[in-house]
Amino acid sequence: MSVQILLQGKLLGSEDFLLFPPADRDNRAFEARSMWLALLGEAIPRALLAELELPTLLLGSSGSDRFLVILPDQARADRAATFLARVSELLSGVTAGRMRIAWSSTENLGDWTVVRKRLEEGMRAHSQARPAEPGFFEPYVPSGPGADRIPRDLRDAPAIAWGFDIASLICSGAAATKKSGAETTPPETTPTETPEAAEPAETASAEPPAHLTWDVGADAALPVARHAARSGEAVALPKDLARRARGEKLWAVLRGEVDDFGTRMRRVQSVEEHVHLSMLYKQFLAGEIELLCSQGQYFQRVTVLYSGGADFALFGAWDSLAGFARELERVFARFAQEQLKDLPGAEAKTLTMALAIAEPGEPLARVYEDCGRDLAIARATDKDCFHMLGRVLEWKQLNDAADLKDAVVQINEEFRGGRVFLGQLRNLYKKVEASAGSATPADEERLMARALRFQRRFARVGNKREREFQKLRSHLMKEMAGRRIKGRLKLRPEGLVALEWARLAED
Repeated sequence: MSVQILLQGKLLGSEDFLLFPPADRDNRAFEARSMWLALLGEAIPRALLAELELPTLLLGSSGSDRFLVILPDQARADRAATFLARVSELLSGVTAGRMRIAWSSTENLGDWTVVRKRLEEGMRAHSQARPAEPGFFEPYVPSGPGADRIPRDLRDAPAIAWGFDIASLICSGAAATKKSGAETTPPETTPTETPEAAEPAETASAEPPAHLTWDVGADAALPVARHAARSGEAVALPKDLARRARGEKLWAVLRGEVDDFGTRMRRVQSVEEHVHLSMLYKQFLAGEIELLCSQGQYFQRVTVLYSGGADFALFGAWDSLAGFARELERVFARFAQEQLKDLPGAEAKTLTMALAIAEPGEPLARVYEDCGRDLAIARATDKDCFHMLGRVLEWKQLNDAADLKDAVVQINEEFRGGRVFLGQLRNLYKKVEASAGSATPADEERLMARALRFQRRFARVGNKREREFQKLRSHLMKEMAGRRIKGRLKLRPEGLVALEWARLAED
């Protein structure tokens, strides 16, 4: 009686390769690598099943850098190990030794928690180099970047092809067809050649290597989000998207991750539940991101870098990404409320994101890396929050900051203060915040007096306006200053975010 085998695989070193030269300074190369990695994570498990002559129905889950397949017997598990070893070797060559594949397999026997533990232990053992392996004690010699062999036409390809004869393992279907056609074309015979001389050429024109092909798209065999803002026929560069921002002409990177997704997956009770939840999150993120990108305010201002099983990354005009983050969190909250209500606990029911605004001339790879660092800070600070403009806010606080920003912009137009007014207001509250820990009573009194003078200055102008302006002024000062605690002004955390947001929107 054959026992069902579960095989889990993971791509190692993808983040390192993504930032490896020339992608660290070439925005086109970085964007091409991110799309190549997203498609590669979907193609490897499907190519494995095709190699074993098994249906794609046995693909448990895939996305980002992990996959899980179900194999019917141990013999196919052994063949799968040989296949993955070959893929890992070729992958290491393509990425200058930065990437490889780790995998583990075990029988689907016993409780799922025990099966999952065996898979994870096998993965850790395969991921770490062993002292007994050849070359373990050899000195590390970093390899140069070499030639970049990652194709740059995968985003627009209607289909991709897989083959061991392809330098990057996958390429666009059109490129694979052209390559195969070139291989099957026999060399032309010259008038001086004899029929005997032409025979070897006919023998050499054997059948070309067979390529596996899959359609790519939101509802295709490879469901990958690939939306891109355009500049003519080409994908828009970050500097192009910066020019489309309202206010200051800047672009940004947005990254997000489902909170405690790994904890949720460790608590499932069966492989069927594991597969169901994995596909549920993956399809939601890919589908909703594509749907949001199709809306008018984002269509030509946002480009998807990747969308995985529990995380995603985009770049675009900074103001569009701020709105995109709020809308995606709202939709995810409804999704969790309706689809995940039967799951106990709060794990994997919230999203944490980070928005990193680029400095002029900064490469995409650097901003992506900075955004990842901000995301890690946000996740270490709290769950269900957003890192923006140097601060970590809860989503409710971000919504309040957006309302405050609108109020600041409106009252600034009435006050006609321009950038000088915004700078004064921002500096005032920054000084109030900086003095919270080390200020003397005299410093506190001076700051309090300065804040009151600033509010009276508002009042003198407001008295000449209509009643609506008076209400808006009172609301703004109350929301920004918050409460006074023991004679001190208590700055609300969303206050500076609102002021900086308004400053960027006004420029």
